[in-house]
Amino acid sequence: MARNLFKSDIAPSDITPEAVYADRRRIMQAGAALAVGSILPAGLALAAAAPGPSFAGKPSAFSTTETRNSFDQITHYNNFYEFGTDKEDPAANSTHFQTRPWSVRVEGECMKPQTFDLDALLKLAPLEERVYRLRCVEAWSMVIPWEGFPLADLLKVVQPTSKAKFVEFTSLADPKQMPGVNERSIDWPYTEGLRIDEAMHPLTLIAVGLYGKPLPNPNGAPIRVVVPWKYGFKSAKSIIKIRLLDHQPATAWNKLVPSEYGFYSNVNPEVDHPRWSQASERRIGEILRRKTLMFNGYGDQQVAGMYKGMDLKKFY
Repeated sequence: MARNLFKSDIAPSDITPEAVYADRRRIMQAGAALAVGSILPAGLALAAAAPGPSFAGKPSAFSTTETRNSFDQITHYNNFYEFGTDKEDPAANSTHFQTRPWSVRVEGECMKPQTFDLDALLKLAPLEERVYRLRCVEAWSMVIPWEGFPLADLLKVVQPTSKAKFVEFTSLADPKQMPGVNERSIDWPYTEGLRIDEAMHPLTLIAVGLYGKPLPNPNGAPIRVVVPWKYGFKSAKSIIKIRLLDHQPATAWNKLVPSEYGFYSNVNPEVDHPRWSQASERRIGEILRRKTLMFNGYGDQQVAGMYKGMDLKKFY
């Protein structure tokens, strides 16, 4: 077992996968170097991730009524390994990350492959506020008010063919802006994937904002996917390419540690991580742990039906 490099006030269940421990110190040093010379307070920099129109969406019926985590909690405690492996690294190291101009290429098994700039994406569908539970594989959770629209609205524009069985997401990997990319802890660029029915499910969200503001840099600016019934690492950040495929794509964590991170990665309290239990979770901002809900509590919204007959311990 590699030594624990996290601060002593972080719960043991919040530890980083062993494969990314070794170069944490150099990642932090690189991030510190990038931060030198910043003239904006951290909070202001987070709020100013990108210019543009109002990002306040219409409230959605899919939203949970649970208490939301604060903007500060959401933007200062998260995983974004392109900016470092500590929970605080994304906020500290992404201050100068440039999210304009930005474009997303959608291609593969579709009739109308095309490239969308950010402004075009924002016009595809009316924005909604979706207050979703986020459950991390490290057994912590938050409640986050995303602004966005269903991924299905984007995919329908490019018209998937009958051969499209899976969707692959590729994130930006820019070593000049992202200090973590200079360390080969992951096979960059970060890639993730969904089955086509998962991608087209109405809960699956393209998020472009948070708390009525443009998506902050530490949370995947300017565009990310959010799949609320899966562990957080399935929700690819800073997306630059989406491919529709006839085969299951390789994904970053599954390639790195296949015994710990499966392709499906549904929140399942009955399938433990090899190094900790998934039966309970720690909601950020709370003292007591709470019971983990199957499919993160979204099973009754037709999510469970997509996996009927599957062995969820085998297809974890």
